[in-house]
Amino acid sequence: MNAEPPKNFQTTQSGGAFGKRCPMPDIAQLIGGKWKLIILQVLIFQGTKRFGELRRDVEGITQTMLTSQLRALEKDGLVSREIFPEVPPRVEYTATAKAMALTDMFHAMHKWWVLHNSEQAS
Repeated sequence: MNAEPPKNFQTTQSGGAFGKRCPMPDIAQLIGGKWKLIILQVLIFQGTKRFGELRRDVEGITQTMLTSQLRALEKDGLVSREIFPEVPPRVEYTATAKAMALTDMFHAMHKWWVLHNSEQAS
């Protein structure tokens, strides 16, 4: 059984007959990996966080990895970083509108997980 792809959806990296490239590698680059989705989930559903709060909320992530992932998400426009001129300095991370547009995707993934996780438990 094959699912019907969205209109104008390409499933090959090289582009196929219409010369359009599959967006999946680009999407995977933006939000893929072990940590990016978890970081985004926290920021989207819990709101703005300081670095230490994120580190506590994203269980198992190292300081170096969190820094790296936040920089990548900021570079890609999914997270904004605000530095407050205080002593000690305060830095807060917030999901951007671009990241907030992923909310429905998170809900769909959760729904999928509940459906298939309960099937495995039976």
